Amino acid sequence: MIKRGFVDIAEGQLHYRRAGGGSKPTLVVFHAAPAASGVLERMLAVMGRTRPAIAFDALGMGDSSPPAVATPSVADYVSATARALEALGITRYDAHGILTGANSAIELAIQRPDRVGKIVVDRLLVMDAATRAEWLESYAPDSPPDAFGNQFRFAWHFVRDEYCFFPWYLRDGAHRSIRSIPNAEQMHDKVVEVLKGIRTYHHFLRAGLNYPASERLALVKAPVMVNADGARFRPGAVVKHHRAIPDATFEPDEAIAANVAEIVAFLDA
Repeated sequence: MIKRGFVDIAEGQLHYRRAGGGSKPTLVVFHAAPAASGVLERMLAVMGRTRPAIAFDALGMGDSSPPAVATPSVADYVSATARALEALGITRYDAHGILTGANSAIELAIQRPDRVGKIVVDRLLVMDAATRAEWLESYAPDSPPDAFGNQFRFAWHFVRDEYCFFPWYLRDGAHRSIRSIPNAEQMHDKVVEVLKGIRTYHHFLRAGLNYPASERLALVKAPVMVNADGARFRPGAVVKHHRAIPDATFEPDEAIAANVAEIVAFLDA
């Protein structure tokens, strides 16, 4: 069963989803942008059969309070998570993150080396300076609420086009994605999550794009599992072979189970 709750921190409250129990270290799962922890529910449910697992909505995403600073960094988002874990009495944990969430897993291991046992970095976000500049300009535009409701139109097309194209704003054949589009119910749920954070979602994405992931990964003292593309930045790391699942909403059960099994084998080794 997935349980939900809120925990008080200096910025307000962080919303979380958690599953499982037992004596093993809790697995902290960081979601990718632009959604929040709702897309991880099915993964949490499977992971919860093996250990306690928790996923927070990042500051300003989903049902969590917004950041307290105008231009938050990955370190700011992770500091909030670390303080929330402490408030919940969770003092020993592992971490797993996907894409922008992978940055948070890395940063948590750096900020709390005495608390983090192992981390799983699923799809390290590394790009050259020109690509980063383009993405910062185009990938996460401001879309605040306005009198014409343009935020609703933007959120729907943004979420849909992330499945159709990569990157989403280059809508042509050369950038067509092979991913499937979720059904109407699944699309609705994810769009609602994005809309909840529509005033601040871009801060989270831009923080991730500005994060020097490969350099920060080299500073992590904990054992690391990383996808094949990121392994060159972490010699000696355990290589993760199953593809990352940033959105478990409509993935086949067997794909989620295979991912969880590989992560669990690393954490339990």
